[in-house]
Amino acid sequence: MCGIAGRILHAPGPVGRDLVELMDAQVHRGADSTGFALYGPPRDRGFVVRAVGMDRAALGRDLDDFLAILRDHGSDLLEDPTWDGADTRHVSVRMVVGDIRDLARWSRDADGISERFEIQSVGRSLEVVKDVGTSAEVADKHGVRDFRGTHGLGHARLATESSVSPTASHPFWARPFPDVAIVHNGQITDYYLWRNRLERRGYRFMTENDSELIAVWISDRMRHGTSKPDALGQSIREIDGVFTYLIADERSIGFAKDRWAIKPLVAMGEAPELAVATEEQAVRRIYLEEGDVINYDGPAMTRTWPASLPDAPIVEAAA
Repeated sequence: MCGIAGRILHAPGPVGRDLVELMDAQVHRGADSTGFALYGPPRDRGFVVRAVGMDRAALGRDLDDFLAILRDHGSDLLEDPTWDGADTRHVSVRMVVGDIRDLARWSRDADGISERFEIQSVGRSLEVVKDVGTSAEVADKHGVRDFRGTHGLGHARLATESSVSPTASHPFWARPFPDVAIVHNGQITDYYLWRNRLERRGYRFMTENDSELIAVWISDRMRHGTSKPDALGQSIREIDGVFTYLIADERSIGFAKDRWAIKPLVAMGEAPELAVATEEQAVRRIYLEEGDVINYDGPAMTRTWPASLPDAPIVEAAA
């Protein structure tokens, strides 16, 4: 089932608050976990790293081991790390680190301790915040409503296959590509085929969730010169399944919808400010006045909306 949402503001503002509202409206679509991909003004130097420690009591040790790996790759903390003050065993950690010589190699080495301390996102702009529970519970625990930025994604999950845990929740970071995140409603039926192909190219997946695959699939295409709109179109032709997904980076949010058009998506507003969601009643929480809703109900649809570059043209691609 699941519910997805995206929000773009014309200038930095309360994007966290708006995304919480969009996901609260869709809590009936899945309350196993809720997550947010939040995009703030991009840093000129360094990266924001979000991670989850599996044992709060061992956080000191795990941070020391993580920092040792970071320093081996020519970087270090730019700010003291912070973490949530909840009483859960798992703990969410936020760090600001310096530039890293080779993000892919560092990520691979850092994943060596992922069974106890797992990276959730890396970006100049991106911060992924996700946890078990409803949108209100996750927002209260992590201060999501206070986040100010330009755009972001949200997801309410009803787990159907993989485990229920903070690390198995959406959004997924496109490991190891900075600032790329995805939320997804649907199922990829040739997941293991594509996963095997991507793993042979050196990519690593941290979960059995098929949504994680799509983020890397798109990013790999773009790494080899495909434009984002064209990569979205290719995903419809080449990936088998029933799906609608939103994928974001520091410059835009895009979506793709499979050839069967079963999973809904609607939008209100116009770039450079709009809201998109699985359900119309969710976007009307943001746009309280009467207005037209765009119902993306056709098969094999894609679109890309610019974010943080409001004068850039809207780019579309046919599947």
